[in-house]
Amino acid sequence: MTTDALARLSLDPDQLHGIDAWWRAANYLSVGQIYLRANPLLREPLALAHVKHMLLGHWGTTPGQNFIYAHLNRAIRQYDLDMFYISGPGHGGPAVVANAYLDGTYSEVYPDISQDEAGLQRLFKQFSFPGGIPSHASPECPGSLHEGGELGYSLSHAFGAVFDNPGLIAACVVGDGEAETGPLATAWHSNKFLDPVGDGAVLPILHLNGYKIANPTVLARIGRDELEQLLRGYGWTPYFVSGSEPAAMHQAMAAALDAVVAQIRLIQRDAREHGVTARPRWPMIVLDSPKGWTGPKLVDGKPNEGTFRAHQVPLSVSASSPPEHLQQLEAWLRSYRPDELFDAHGRLQPELAALAPAGTRRMSANPHTNGGMLLRDLRLPDFRDYAVAVPQPGVPGIGDTHVLGPFLRDVIRLNQQPRNFRMFGPDETVSNGLNAVFEATNRQWEAALKPNDEFLAAQGRVVEMLSEHQCEGWLEGYLLSGRHGLFNCYEAFIHIVDSMFNQHAKWLKTTAAIPWRRPLASLNYLLASHVWRQDHNGFTHQDPGFIDHVVNKKAQIVRVYLPPDANCLLSVIDHCLRSRHYVNVVVAGKHPAPQWLAMDAAQRHCNQGIGLWPWASSDQRGEPDVVMACAGDVPTLETLAAVTILRRYLPELKLRVVNVVDLMKLQSRSEHPHGLDDDDFDQLFTRDKPVVFAFHGYPSLVHRLTYRRTNHDNLHVHGYQEEGTITTPFDMTVLNALDRFHLVIDVINRVPQAGERGIYLKQKLLDKLLEHKQYIDDNGEDLPEIRNWAWGAQDAGMLA
Repeated sequence: MTTDALARLSLDPDQLHGIDAWWRAANYLSVGQIYLRANPLLREPLALAHVKHMLLGHWGTTPGQNFIYAHLNRAIRQYDLDMFYISGPGHGGPAVVANAYLDGTYSEVYPDISQDEAGLQRLFKQFSFPGGIPSHASPECPGSLHEGGELGYSLSHAFGAVFDNPGLIAACVVGDGEAETGPLATAWHSNKFLDPVGDGAVLPILHLNGYKIANPTVLARIGRDELEQLLRGYGWTPYFVSGSEPAAMHQAMAAALDAVVAQIRLIQRDAREHGVTARPRWPMIVLDSPKGWTGPKLVDGKPNEGTFRAHQVPLSVSASSPPEHLQQLEAWLRSYRPDELFDAHGRLQPELAALAPAGTRRMSANPHTNGGMLLRDLRLPDFRDYAVAVPQPGVPGIGDTHVLGPFLRDVIRLNQQPRNFRMFGPDETVSNGLNAVFEATNRQWEAALKPNDEFLAAQGRVVEMLSEHQCEGWLEGYLLSGRHGLFNCYEAFIHIVDSMFNQHAKWLKTTAAIPWRRPLASLNYLLASHVWRQDHNGFTHQDPGFIDHVVNKKAQIVRVYLPPDANCLLSVIDHCLRSRHYVNVVVAGKHPAPQWLAMDAAQRHCNQGIGLWPWASSDQRGEPDVVMACAGDVPTLETLAAVTILRRYLPELKLRVVNVVDLMKLQSRSEHPHGLDDDDFDQLFTRDKPVVFAFHGYPSLVHRLTYRRTNHDNLHVHGYQEEGTITTPFDMTVLNALDRFHLVIDVINRVPQAGERGIYLKQKLLDKLLEHKQYIDDNGEDLPEIRNWAWGAQDAGMLA
């Protein structure tokens, strides 16, 4: 539908005047934030002393967003909508701050930013100013659920927020520059996953203003017909609002919103009351307005409004700038007629303040944007009921994630009403061994179905799409709006969301220091199909580096867990699902593997996060000759296999086995709240004995976490060395010197007590490595003594 067609439905004169006045007020506040440190209402002629020395911010998108916000306020009041606002071009921070101030929410959470001239001056000065607030749509701004510092995730967040919120509408402004990012381009397909019965609605508003920092945008240069075909091809019904003349644009935007609200309500009514199951074509709006709308049209003789030059600060004003720039800024500010908008005390005129929705209907006060206010505890089954029986260490296991699956299945069952938990992943829930969840739910799916499909339905607690970006964005939106979730993914490809993780971790850190923000459910990653069991997929699937990336973030936010078996995995996941305001990364295997600890012992071990395993050690009568440390399921297996060789062939050596579940235990407590005190660390790892450490990831990470420890110089870490191919499971460890044979050789090289017997044992091990290579090349599988190895078996040494 075009602007001309929409304009036949019009606002009455009072509504038109009010919306335009609100828009002018928001624009005035936005320009003031970018430029002014004093004289906020221009009570005196503007002087350089009133202007900030450093001008920062983004003007180009801001007036369009103010325009949208003003119209959404009218729709909320007229139709009693439960709606919140996501600023995709979040660098337009002045807009969300201005509107939160105009509707009163900003002053409620920051009383010093009062509704008067003094408060207005503080509002202006704090923007992009030392000790103030960022220029983006940041956590400091009430109503902000989406950090706008990085582009591309707005639409994913919007959909995540409306899942299981049937009365909620997320109005999501998508910048036309943002629309060029891969995550945003994929996110248009979210409409194939939105259930009109149990979920809310997303209203995308594509803000087509033509330019990025220095280039035109693709969607602004492809022609109306092509753009409409593209959006309809994505499954949307677009309503176009285009122009620059304010009165006509107000009329057209109001009519578009009226039509959109009616269409959303019709779709939901048809599905909820009449059982219509066909996938709907949800409406959206394309707002085509000039970049930097209502700003300077010319600066230094060059066009500004409607060009890329309006993107950031369109007009330089300083002692070194041309004097006419100051005059131009004053004229620009006065063009909004602030004397009509604010009273003598600097308060918004009462008739304009009355245009804001009331209470929590204000988008900046909507509780879904401060999700911790709505957060309810998960109902969790007793994880101990799912325990693997471990009568003695080393019993065979079916695969740790296969044990976890029934626990997650019952988490889903227990949280159906209210619907408070979802799992997200890129088409890997079955592959990662979590099939049991489909005994309780389906994958949510609104597109076409075929007879051979499995586990697809309009309502499901698992949401899968082959886009890690999309799954991450959905989950973040779900968490940010007050629910719980889990992201399961192949370990190597979770790197795709590195930057999204960054942004969420920064959000958590920042909000933790904002008193009015409430803690959120943790962002939980379960990484399966990990590096040591991707032998069949080859080098591309072998990368444990996400945990290196995670530990860069603040210690109060990040946690990394490497459970060695299924019972430990159950304990860790239960803890993570109960936790608040963290990012938890759990790495676990899906392939059959030995089980080490009975549930009671596993729970104690996980609670401690690190511990000595007496049943595997032989140093009970004195200080160890060597510490055999391990973190991760395969490193634990290889360490214990190495211990069996050492105990058989070098029985005089005193061995200590230390297993690490909580990786952050390796850091000092002064660096991480989970860290061990130095005395406790020294008791486990000694002050001067060799430590041979088998680690799941890159060896440098362990060194980085322990570099301040007393015995760091004696710490020798085996881990992934960026060696891999399509090979056998055991050969993956051999290629990276993490296997039992290399571990034993390292002990022999570093422990003088190994003596002459050690030299002969080393030769046997080197011969065994050659035999291993020849055997896998001939047979395509590991040696029988590797495949059939068991802890405590008579032939555990494998070298006879």
